[in-house]
Amino acid sequence: MPNIDTIKKFKKIHMIGIGGVSMSGIAAILQNFGFEVTGSDMNNSETIKSLQNKGIKITIGHNLDLIATSDVVVYSAAIKKDDPEMLEAKRLNIPTIERADFLGELTRCFKDTICISGTHGKTTTTSMISLCFLEGLKDPSIQVGAFLKQINGNYKVGNSEHFIIEACEYVESFLKFSPKAEVILNIDNDHLDYFKTFENIKNAFIKYVKLLPDDGLLVINSDDSNCLDLQKYTKSKVITYGINNTEANYTAKNIIFNNDGFAKFDLYSNSKMIDNIQLSVPGIHNVKNALACIALCCEYGISITDIKKALFEFTGAHRRFEYKGKINDKASVYDDYGHHPTEIKATANSLINKKFNKSWVIFQPHTYSRTKNLLDDFANALISFDNIIILDIYAARETNTYNISSKDLVDKIIALGKNAKYIENFDSCVSYVKENINNNDIVITLGAGTVTEIGPMLIK
Repeated sequence: MPNIDTIKKFKKIHMIGIGGVSMSGIAAILQNFGFEVTGSDMNNSETIKSLQNKGIKITIGHNLDLIATSDVVVYSAAIKKDDPEMLEAKRLNIPTIERADFLGELTRCFKDTICISGTHGKTTTTSMISLCFLEGLKDPSIQVGAFLKQINGNYKVGNSEHFIIEACEYVESFLKFSPKAEVILNIDNDHLDYFKTFENIKNAFIKYVKLLPDDGLLVINSDDSNCLDLQKYTKSKVITYGINNTEANYTAKNIIFNNDGFAKFDLYSNSKMIDNIQLSVPGIHNVKNALACIALCCEYGISITDIKKALFEFTGAHRRFEYKGKINDKASVYDDYGHHPTEIKATANSLINKKFNKSWVIFQPHTYSRTKNLLDDFANALISFDNIIILDIYAARETNTYNISSKDLVDKIIALGKNAKYIENFDSCVSYVKENINNNDIVITLGAGTVTEIGPMLIK
């Protein structure tokens, strides 16, 4: 059982923004440890209902009375300092802790925290690893960044020392954790609103690797030179995986794809053929995610039989090339979280081996800063699709001080010789697609914002 001595001083914990992906998982783990947990959130959701069913008292809106009886207030990064509950905690001298700091405390309760990080593929790889650990009967606690149907949520409370978590580099929050093992999938140009330069992103990963103990484990993508470079910053055991780098400890050979775009490949470990692996998620990028998972799980002594079974049964996490349904029995609709050019390319590449007529992408850019900084890259990534629709930029945490709009992206795509259409509102977008769709077309809604609402509108 994990050792909770470091957080025992808090008997009653109030969480502001409890419905968030990470916050909800923390809440369930704390309740399982015997803490009294309360929370508040501005919006109701399935996650909130699930926590309420566990007996956690949650207010939609604010509840200053709950603050008064708390020993500590944990808040998500989205909560502003002038939030009424934050102000009440300050007035009553009740300590407040940001989510990443508190999650860091939680990682120190477990002897074996396994952190999955990298710019792309974290959620999918965390899901794959989680399922392999469950199949291998290791009873882990899990925190993943999306709904995973095998655990009926985005977290699981286990009773072992294994804690599997998705570790995000944004605002360097992963530096708050105490990992025993790290998987680093890739290092790419993202979150430049915070990091400013690629060098700063890389330095954050160097600091992150230095957190590993000497008896820890580092699993890195040997096809990514920036990842490969990280091994010199740790004394822990280093395991590599890759497709292009034949020197890697774990490689995939003889990769073939079926009509759904799902890969089958021969798994090699240190140049020795181990077994044949069949995936149920599309694209070459998922072969790499699977190799990262296999490399880690083999080091943990999980049998290849269990790994094979778990990977075959994994059909994807929520919003990761997720099949949503059909439009009038004509065209298939998928929804994907991809909001960075590299992720869009990976999604486009997932289509290469699928059988279909024409592809449609409905893309909602996410944040003004990312759209401005990566405008050319976005245009180049999107031209792989046959029909391109661009929606308004989803502002998220920003105001438009960047003098950028979705029309700029449409102009860039047109300049590259491909037609693209700017559509302002969702209803017009849905009507346009329904009127112009053909049999066996594929439609993908793409982005990290509200674009996910379009799939159900198309299908209905």
